[in-house]
Amino acid sequence: MKFGVFDHMDEGDVPLEQQYAQRLQLIEAYDRLSFHAYHLAEHHGTPLGLAPSPGIFLAAVAQRTQRLRFGPLVYSLPLYHPIRLIEEICMLDQLSGGRLELGVGRGVSPIEVRFYGVAPEAGPRQFPEALRLIKRGLTVDELSFSGEFYRFEKVPMVLRPVQKPHPPLWYGVTAPDTAHWAALEGAHMVTLLPTDGARAVIDRYKCEWAGFGRPAADLPLMGVMRLVVLADTGARALNTAERAYASWLGHMRLLWDQHGVKFSLGLPPEIGPLIDAGAAFAGTAADFRAFVAQNVESIGANYLTCDVAFGDMSFDEAMRTTKLLGEEVIPAFA
Repeated sequence: MKFGVFDHMDEGDVPLEQQYAQRLQLIEAYDRLSFHAYHLAEHHGTPLGLAPSPGIFLAAVAQRTQRLRFGPLVYSLPLYHPIRLIEEICMLDQLSGGRLELGVGRGVSPIEVRFYGVAPEAGPRQFPEALRLIKRGLTVDELSFSGEFYRFEKVPMVLRPVQKPHPPLWYGVTAPDTAHWAALEGAHMVTLLPTDGARAVIDRYKCEWAGFGRPAADLPLMGVMRLVVLADTGARALNTAERAYASWLGHMRLLWDQHGVKFSLGLPPEIGPLIDAGAAFAGTAADFRAFVAQNVESIGANYLTCDVAFGDMSFDEAMRTTKLLGEEVIPAFA
């Protein structure tokens, strides 16, 4: 079992300059405390995502860490010029000595996609074409490509990533059917579905993996993402979680509510139902160890990404959870 961190970088109660500085301090702690990877979300035009250009922030992460792997979860591929993104991927992998994890997707919010003049209904066709193009560009000296959305002729590919043929792929899986693509690409996967839904996704991923004739020993990381708050008492952790969740959910819903679009993620107004369903946790480190065994290991997941700094959570609250994870939880599953 490996542990990582997922981060929306949503708006807190401190100036943005201070938030960036404090988040980098947290990431240095992830590096020291044996977390496997740091995953940064990409959002636009919303307080949910104050790092809308993940590569810029991740370049700082590359220089502030030694062993921690990191990457976007995900780059919204239709929003990028592919040549520019190929070059950015190579730079980040080189700056980090080959520690980049390459999360890809088409963008979860149709509102944000439209901000860029991109038609969200084209995403199911544009995303796979963009990925084919980017994967090719990371492996050739000269890139030519002709598709529905992109056309390039003999573009020199000067940069190369450290990892061959490219950094490991990651994909967010929201339903069992979408596990097929992740398995086809050999991508690591993570889902935020509650325990029962996550079990169905992981079972489907393993089935698809075997269907491609690949051995179980070579399975990638199959992860779940959970909101996690730890403290010395369950009451103290729950109090923090309830307050921070209300702020985070407000950021989540903001654009959808402003634009009169039905909020598609189905999140409850309070964190309690998520805790009951195994999609979030608030309590002590000892209780969390039992939670991981019952709700993560037992469903076949081998990776847990913890969102430890969501909503208006303070730096001290997030660091408290981070230290308890690193000192009292991660060693128990080593």
